[in-house]
This record gives sequence, structure tokens and C-alpha cells, in this order.
Amino acid sequence: MDAAPPPISNPSVVDERRRELLLDGLKTAIAAPGEHRLFRFGRLTGLFPSRAGLSAAAASEALRHGLLETTRTETRGRLVVEWVQATTRAVGYVHEHDSPKSVLRELKDVLQATRDGVPAWMKDAKAELADISYRFDRRASAILKRLDEVAERVESVLRRAEAKAPSVAEPVGRVVPWAVDALEYLDHREESGAAAPCPLPELFHAVRLKFPELPLPAFQDGVKRLHDLRAVRLAESDMMGEPEHAVVADGRLMYAAARQAA
Repeated sequence: MDAAPPPISNPSVVDERRRELLLDGLKTAIAAPGEHRLFRFGRLTGLFPSRAGLSAAAASEALRHGLLETTRTETRGRLVVEWVQATTRAVGYVHEHDSPKSVLRELKDVLQATRDGVPAWMKDAKAELADISYRFDRRASAILKRLDEVAERVESVLRRAEAKAPSVAEPVGRVVPWAVDALEYLDHREESGAAAPCPLPELFHAVRLKFPELPLPAFQDGVKRLHDLRAVRLAESDMMGEPEHAVVADGRLMYAAARQAA
């Protein structure tokens, strides 16, 4: 699976296609928690369509960077079928590379680069086409105006997206220093299409990526404080694979958390 894909004349096309395959596989794994076949097997579904070429390279990248982890393998004759599941890192990767905010930022950069190049283009064109400068000026001004209007719309959307960023009051931040990281993970998880609410073991492991010394009791106490402050909403669950992560709130045993609706 680690074998490099065959060379293709345009490296940028190769990289883009491999990233598309990687994102598609990760989003499928996140949207349906649990085990998945790493590769499609006959008529049976899998996260990646083929064991060869760019599909194999994308699967290898997902395993190498800890976005997927192997849960078990099955041997069918000479074929080994790998079963995997998404890790907490997968949510962050999908959000970083496929969220509306990242797409808008990329669009804004393209628009800004285009606008910066228009004046120089106008100067060169005027020198060569002095006889049609009046029509050219009108057309170029219209292009600039349109670019400015689109850029303003993109900036407005970005401001609204930034306004949704999680925040907590300063006293809460002192008592629960990892509160912002937990709220950001819940937001990124929702934007990436993961099923809600988030199981507490998953949230605990996500927070521990930045706070490796955080003990489970302190995490449980912090989650209950965020629930009391209506920053998160705790929920019950019929499936508790790791019951030691559950907390008691409102007289019930809670095993999952979600962002509190405004």
C-alpha cells in the first residue's frame, strides 16, 4: 500500500486528485462512526475505491498521519482486508482542508491577487492600445468594481464565520483552561459532517492532544461546568463503550456532548 503511484505528467493534478480521494474517504468515516473497510472489496463498500494508484497513496497517507487507525484485519485466501476507523485528527484535517471558511479564504486570496494585477495590466494595455483607451477604461473600471463587491461579500461572510468562534468568560477560562479547545473541536466536528452529539471519550482524547497531562476526573468536572454555563449540552447515550468517561448531570448519566444552540 506504501508503493508510490505511477508518475503522471502534471504533479499538481496528481496532488489535487489524491487530496480529493483522501477527503472523500475521511468524510465517509466521520459521518458513519465505527469500522469501515479501508478498500472497496467487490460489491462491498470501502473508504477508498482501489488498492492501486492514487487511491492507495491516499489511504497510505491517512494511516501514516494518524487520520485513520487499523482496528482489525481479515484474511480471505491471499487477500488481507483491513478495517479502520477515523481518529480525532481526521475531524481537524477535514475542517482545515474542506470547511466553508477555508474555501472562502482561498477565494479571497485569489480575488485579491487578481485585483492587485489589474492596474499593471491596465498600464501596459493603454500603452499598446491608446486608440481604444476610453472603452478599455470603462471596462477595466467595471471589472475592478465587481471584484471589490465580491471581495466585500467574502469579507462579510468571513466576519460572520469568525463571530461564531467559541469564547468563554475569563473566570471560566481559568477554571477550565481547555474550554476553548473543546468548543472548537465540537464546532469543527459538526462542520465536518460528524454525527452529533460527540461521545465524551472522543472529546477527552481530542482535548488531550493539546493538554496531555489532563486527568479524566478534571475533564469530567470541566465538562459539567461548561454544561452548567450552557456552553455545551450533555446528552445520554444508549451505547457506552467506555462508561468510565460518563458524568452525572441533571440527575442523569451523560455520555455525549454537543455545542449549546444559541
